[in-house]
Amino acid sequence: MDDIKPPRVPPYCRFKWYIDVFITILTLPILGPVLLLFMFLTWLTSKGPVIYTQIRCGKNGKPFKMYKIRSMYVDAEVRHGPVRPGEPDPRVTPIGRIMRRLHLDELTQLVNVWRGEMTVVGPRPARPEEIEVFKKEIPGYAYRMLVLPGLTGYAQLNHPADWEVKGVRTKTIFDLEYIERISFWFDMRILLGTAFKFIRIKHPRLDNLPLRMLGVYRDPHESLWADIIGVEEFDDSTIVYNKN
Repeated sequence: MDDIKPPRVPPYCRFKWYIDVFITILTLPILGPVLLLFMFLTWLTSKGPVIYTQIRCGKNGKPFKMYKIRSMYVDAEVRHGPVRPGEPDPRVTPIGRIMRRLHLDELTQLVNVWRGEMTVVGPRPARPEEIEVFKKEIPGYAYRMLVLPGLTGYAQLNHPADWEVKGVRTKTIFDLEYIERISFWFDMRILLGTAFKFIRIKHPRLDNLPLRMLGVYRDPHESLWADIIGVEEFDDSTIVYNKN
């Protein structure tokens, strides 16, 4: 761990999993048919397994298998190599493109929630090789793993997907602030903000209005963690909602 003081984890986290399971059971009648439909379309339109797994790190750095509906062609990464977030991705199938735009390929991660490996709201789980790099470059990065990783989260709403140290540093500020602010109502507002992100208003200021009204929009410079971790210049007009 780092020499800096870790964020305080609220007692609410002890009961968070039970609330997560309750929420997923309530939404299952809606999400279940959608999940089955896109699994069938994936099987129908491209060769390969419908579900694939990735090794990610959860609470306290414990590795686990994260489930997703396959959105790429089989062996696409071998043929095309990695693609930066936001760039056109030839590895993605037509059905996969729809799923990624709506984040439907991640619905299978509800299995990880039920197994206690993830939570509905929390920091996104990172790959083991990424963690080793970012722990060396970003103070406090390891503290993201004091809580369970999530399907959506405070950082995901406020910053696009990124794999460079500059962007991950900013997301770490949001993650550590989220850990200190975790509560039932804060999680509910983040969930509402996640729903609103699909209703885009193409204006640099109005685009973030729903997040501002919910109190889940944040300039990272305003966070106390910004002075500890360091943050690059922030332009809220660049916020987009790519995959995380």
